[in-house]
Amino acid sequence: MNNRFEADLQDLESRGRLRSLRSRSGIDFTSNDYLGLAESDELTRAAADAIARGVPVGSGGSRLLRGNHPEHEALEAEAAAYFGAETALYFSGGFTANHAVFSTLPQRGDLVIHDELVHASVHEGLRCGRADHVAVAHNDVDAFEAAIVRWRSTGGKGQPWLSVESLYSMDGDSPDIAGLMTVADRHGAMLVVDEAHATGVLGPQGRGLAAAFEGRENVITLHTCGKALGTAGGFILASRAIRDFLVNRARPFIFATAPSPLVAAVTRAALRISRTMPERRERLARLVAFAGDELRRQCNVAPSGSQILPVIIGADRAAVAVAASLQRRGFDIRAVRPPTVPEGTSRLRLALTLNVDEATVADLFAALAEDMRRAA
Repeated sequence: MNNRFEADLQDLESRGRLRSLRSRSGIDFTSNDYLGLAESDELTRAAADAIARGVPVGSGGSRLLRGNHPEHEALEAEAAAYFGAETALYFSGGFTANHAVFSTLPQRGDLVIHDELVHASVHEGLRCGRADHVAVAHNDVDAFEAAIVRWRSTGGKGQPWLSVESLYSMDGDSPDIAGLMTVADRHGAMLVVDEAHATGVLGPQGRGLAAAFEGRENVITLHTCGKALGTAGGFILASRAIRDFLVNRARPFIFATAPSPLVAAVTRAALRISRTMPERRERLARLVAFAGDELRRQCNVAPSGSQILPVIIGADRAAVAVAASLQRRGFDIRAVRPPTVPEGTSRLRLALTLNVDEATVADLFAALAEDMRRAA
């Protein structure tokens, strides 16, 4: 009975694409813990304080039953105020939040136009949704507008939806959000911006790259908690009507056990740190600048300008081999292969966090330059 699964796994292995789980080891250049909060004393104390005042670990049910806890509501109120939106809705993860948006909000007759590199959670949500959808060229504002014009010319009557990330997780680059906002306004479209990798890191007070447009009726943003904020979960920031519609219609919200109230309480602390401790972002910005200079100097690779530094290797097996060599040297580096990235662009995805310092970054790039010369 399992032969068909074994055959598929063998095929993946033959192409250098077989994945497996392994324990963390080595110096962190892989996690999304950008501000170094996940194992910080501040969040450890916040967890201990929450437990001491009786906040439960588990919710016991969906939020529409008994699972709705005051910590969820307090967190949503603080998140809405911090990010500048009318309301926030807290989910157990960013993937679930994105899935809920795209499987629930765009209606039959609408058209979702998404960047070709948008996250898998958007694709999964669209597969379960009612609206038609089309991909357009990466970071091409004109392509979004052209898609709307073509759709209207062929009889499209519904509402357009534009879907992008503010910082792409595999390329470390950003779209022209102001330009996309202009397109959305011109054509009566909704703009959905996934801020997952910008939350806590970029924009005023770490509020993301779409902060200037937060709170507008035709803007929805997603902010995750499991990256720079160091906890778990994800927010949808939107108008009250959209929040209420998700509460009533979004199956990933209605039928899921509510997130941990304890994690919600710790996330409140993470938001306060992000709001009141800009020195963490400043330290990370200095590290990003230093790493960009070192990557260019030692490896002759152009940096992305963000905390996500892709190093394109090309072939799947070559990327795996370079990653394995760096792991043996004590660096936690992983190879990213198709289908996560396009064919022929297997890469090392280097993530910069406050868990490392400049000297360690310089050591990494010295080792990477040597391994790249050997692999050439």
